[in-house]
This record gives sequence, C-alpha cells and structure tokens, in this order.
Amino acid sequence: MFLRIQKEDVIEGLQKAASIIPAKTGAAYLRSIWLKAENGSLSVLATDSNIEFRGSYAADIEQPGLAGVQGRAFVDLLRKLPGGQITLKLDGESGNLLIEQGRRKYKLPVNDPVWFQNFSEFPADGSVMWSGDYLQELIDRIAFCISDEDAVEAIACLSLKPGAQNSIEACGLNGHQFAMLRFAHDELMSMLPPEGILIQKKYLGELKKWLGTDEVELNISEKRLHFRTGDGKETFSLPLSYYQYPDYMNFLAKLSADSVSRLELPRKDAMDALDRLLIFNTDSNRCTYFDLDGNGGGGDVVLSAQGQDVGSATETLEATYSGDIKKIAFPTRNLIEIMGHYRSERLGLTLTGSEGPCGITGGDDSEYTVIIMPMKIVEETYYSEEEV
Repeated sequence: MFLRIQKEDVIEGLQKAASIIPAKTGAAYLRSIWLKAENGSLSVLATDSNIEFRGSYAADIEQPGLAGVQGRAFVDLLRKLPGGQITLKLDGESGNLLIEQGRRKYKLPVNDPVWFQNFSEFPADGSVMWSGDYLQELIDRIAFCISDEDAVEAIACLSLKPGAQNSIEACGLNGHQFAMLRFAHDELMSMLPPEGILIQKKYLGELKKWLGTDEVELNISEKRLHFRTGDGKETFSLPLSYYQYPDYMNFLAKLSADSVSRLELPRKDAMDALDRLLIFNTDSNRCTYFDLDGNGGGGDVVLSAQGQDVGSATETLEATYSGDIKKIAFPTRNLIEIMGHYRSERLGLTLTGSEGPCGITGGDDSEYTVIIMPMKIVEETYYSEEEV
C-alpha cells in the first residue's frame, strides 16, 4: 500500500472512526482502524463488533493495499499534524506503516490482515432519504426516556413502528417515563415491518454524532439498520434488536378519559422555579409538590419543596387548572429535563390521578407527548434535636 492524501480530506472521517472503536479494552482488531487503498480512494473502516463505519476519501493511490493500525494512536497523530499532504506507505519487510509529511517521519505497527473482517454493504435497493437534522432531533427528544440497562431488553431500545393515521411512532420507555413523537414519512413507513424495529440506546449516541444536517440514505436489512451520506462517501450501520416492545396504548388511552384533570402553565417560568426548588431536594425527598387545591379553574399553582437540613421553599406560578386532584408530586430533576425538550411557551399537563400517569404536551410541539409518573406523597415530620 502506497498513497498520498490531504489531511483535510480524511481527518473528519478518521475522528468518526476513532469514536466508535474501544479505547483500551477489547480485542486488538476491534481497537484497529483499517485502511484500504483502491480505485483512487482511501477507505477508513472501524467497528466495535456491533456498529460499523466506513468512509471513502479521495487519494492519490500509487499501490493498493490493506493495513490495520492502532486506531487512537493513528488518529491522534494525524490530528496533530499540520494541514497538507500526508504519505502513507506499508513496509512489507518491517511490518510497519510509514507516515511522512515533509521532514516528519513516523512508524506504526500494523495488524495481520487475516484479522480483517468484511463489513456489511449498504443495500441500495429500496433505500429512502431522511433528514439528518430531524433524526438527530428525534433521538434527542426520545433517548432520555429510554432505559440505560441493557438487561431490561426492549425498554433499553428506541422503537420505530407504523402508527395511526399513516404516521410513524418513535417511542422510548424506562419504567417511570415515556416519550413518543409521531411523524409522517410514507417511504419509511412502507419499509417498516408491522411490529416495527428496535434500536438499542447504546448505539444512538454514536449515530447522533455521525449524522449531519444533510439528508441521509436509509435502508433496513434482515439484521441491521443502514445509513449512507447523500454523496455516498460514508456508511454507518448498527444491529437491530428483536424483543417484544410493551403495549403503550393502554396508558396513552388513560390521558383521554373524561375524569382527567388538566393543568396549563408557562414552560420557562416553571423550569426556572423548579430549578430553584431543586436546591431544596435531598436524596430522600427529591420531588416538587404541586398544590392545586382551590385553584378553581384559574388563579395560580403553588410549588413547594423541602428537605431535612436544607430548609423549604415555596413558589407560586400563574396557571389554569380544572379537575379534582388537590395535590401531586413529581421528581424535580426529571420534570426540568422533560420541559427542556419542548419549544412551546405553555405546556399542558393531563393528570390521571395523584399516582397515575401524567401526559405533557405543548401547542408548538405537535405530535410530541411525554408521560411521567408522579411520586407517592408521604407526609413527613421533621424534629429538631431540642424537640427530641
């Protein structure tokens, strides 16, 4: 292998490859970045045994070939070199990759090519286009509600499945929170199986980093989800999971019952108030209490928090309310995070009971719903040392 390439043409792709491979643990071939020179381009390939990345970048190829190098070291070196042309040459006798730029010369050991495993090809037939920035937004608005525990199987995954009214439902669930975003994409909907597809949360972060704002090409094979940039230079694929996703329509239906209570409040003011009340939360009492008694369909809602050794706080927010629930409590930090994913100036909270699911919606966040479970209210009495 012998080639010349401009640093500016390849460094971004190398950094994407380096972010996928394990830093220190795992087999040596998984910590490797493979360089394949052929047909006027340098292909950069990396995998962690699940995610696969391939990028192809224009290069002056003198001699084709394949070399696997210690990924982090190679990328760190090229990142720290100045811009301009870099020469890569595989020395068959010494088993090293020679890297040269002007008067700078470096040697890196290479892996035995028998370690190289073929990567999945992008299945071009039947592929569809999808907005990269919308997919990034979708991941951001759903992933925080997906469980981090792989052992819980389906609820450690993002679910994409055909929904009602020719829409696709993107869902995340972790046992105490649920997020759903409905959107229209006829071509993607026709590609999805009736039961949908599941993508493990641990892959979503790398996918989001790889995505840009431009459109990407997408396809689904039997076991993998494939993406390709619009110019065809980069591909990214990840494995699909096959679990039984919970039926979430049961608790969504509760939000439409006649007996629900409804609270509407200003989002930004509520987030600011909750952020201050968070100071008064403790490990044993991490919630904010919403006092709705006497609101009477207008007026205010009183928010309060208290914790032993930190004191107590009360704030009053302008709100509108109708319903029978007098008091309800939510985990403060979770509620702040949820509200941060909305754009609407005002949010509607649909309360199904003091301990039942609460649905959150916003007028400027169409088809986006987050459900949070309230906390059980336990009246606590604190005693000073003198009283004891």
